[in-house]
Amino acid sequence: MVSVGIDDIAIHFPRLYFDMEDFAKLRGADFGKLNRGLGLAAMAIPDVHEDTATMGANAVRRLIDRNGMDPSTIGRIYLGTESALDGSKPTATYIMDMLEQRYAPTHGKDCFRNCDVVDLTFACIGAVDAMHNTLDWVANGGEDKARVGIVVFADNAKYDMGSSGEYTQGAGGGAILIRHNPRLLEIPDIWGISTMPVHDFFKPRREVDTRTIVENVLDLARESGEKVREGLAERILKHLPRSSKKDDVMFENPTLQIHKDTPVFDGQYSNRCYSESVKQAFINFRFKAIREGRYDPESDEILTEQWSRIIVHLPYAFQGKRMFPDVFRHDRRHLPMWEGIVSEIGPEPFPEDFPDTPEGLEEFEKANDSYRRLISKTVEFKQFVDERIEKTTRASSLIGNQYTGSIFLALMSSMESDYIENVDMTGEKLGLCGYGSGAKAKVFEGEVQPQWREIASRFHLFERLSSRHPINKTVYEALHRGSRKRSVVKPSDEFALVAIGGEGQLEGQREYRWVE
Repeated sequence: MVSVGIDDIAIHFPRLYFDMEDFAKLRGADFGKLNRGLGLAAMAIPDVHEDTATMGANAVRRLIDRNGMDPSTIGRIYLGTESALDGSKPTATYIMDMLEQRYAPTHGKDCFRNCDVVDLTFACIGAVDAMHNTLDWVANGGEDKARVGIVVFADNAKYDMGSSGEYTQGAGGGAILIRHNPRLLEIPDIWGISTMPVHDFFKPRREVDTRTIVENVLDLARESGEKVREGLAERILKHLPRSSKKDDVMFENPTLQIHKDTPVFDGQYSNRCYSESVKQAFINFRFKAIREGRYDPESDEILTEQWSRIIVHLPYAFQGKRMFPDVFRHDRRHLPMWEGIVSEIGPEPFPEDFPDTPEGLEEFEKANDSYRRLISKTVEFKQFVDERIEKTTRASSLIGNQYTGSIFLALMSSMESDYIENVDMTGEKLGLCGYGSGAKAKVFEGEVQPQWREIASRFHLFERLSSRHPINKTVYEALHRGSRKRSVVKPSDEFALVAIGGEGQLEGQREYRWVE
């Protein structure tokens, strides 16, 4: 039987963080709700010299050095991100550029020349997709070819200031080593998948027409004390076709397309999509597990009881325990214990109990949301969370959302916590549930390998988190707006962004450098 999976994981996160209590004071929010209700303690904030590429490259560098790898043996570096730096050039190529700078002196200038790189984007599930693809590639090569791939995740989870998603911000990058006979986690080739085209969260190309641009500039002039004659906007627009500025990037088309890093989203709808997608992917996984002979529903313990830890995508720390009741319910409906839960909280709602209209569907969704909350408050579910999910949330509380990396941060959090607490996880099965808005979910499982303690002992995740630098509200807002030009903490022993479109460079060209 082919054994492939995760051999090691490395993570990089910004050295800066904004304390959630300070954030609550800044926005007049309820810190108790954010902390005890959602599990939020701090959010990681990128410094001036950090971006998606530097965070990914720093993680890959940590992985390569820790494992003493020869770059020429790495067959692919696949990046999952929804924070791409360019509309054409893959962010993975920026990462490769930095790695070549770092390793060329010892391994030759072409040490990454034969490495395949690409970006994969599907909101927060992009890195799971990259890993799925890379696992297949390693397995298909057979043990003789000894293929080695690295999956990278890197994102800056940034929301508009004052929006309802701002408190879930975070950032970071990571690198996952994929190969045969892994030391950390073997991943069998059984994947449950659910895909549905929805608009719960997306980053559209916004369009601003020329008139709006001109009028906004004139309004700004008035605010600054300048006298602006009536009808000036119309005269400017009439003159523009003959102006020397007509081919300027601002005016070359009737509308200007703007791409923002911050998303458009419907939080409540997105939660429903998350819950439904993961449930349907679980149902698909269960079906395939039966077909493959992995699971016998007549004699085996239910899957969610077989999984010692359940690792899910965490846009905020407590998302897992708020969204997983649907899977918990589906996997237990046929068990005697479910009758006890129904007697406690009442019968569950079903779509057929409501009118077959848009209004009826919304009524069902609200009833199902309420029932999900009731399940989450039962003794049985709370015990389930404490045993299988709680350890996965600890690092997320201190970092925030990492988009594509959140599920892998949860995995590292769980495994380092078990290592610290001296829990023997060898041979245990983990259930993993990835999700990306738009929307897609993948459910798969991993088996913890005998050498897992050796790998987890080198994470030093919580030790590194304890040595970060706090920032105040003024610095936070300046970094968010991009108005700060100097790093808060001088880069040291890391890759750093040093210029964009500098002298002798093309427009938008990024320059990176290793800083000792």
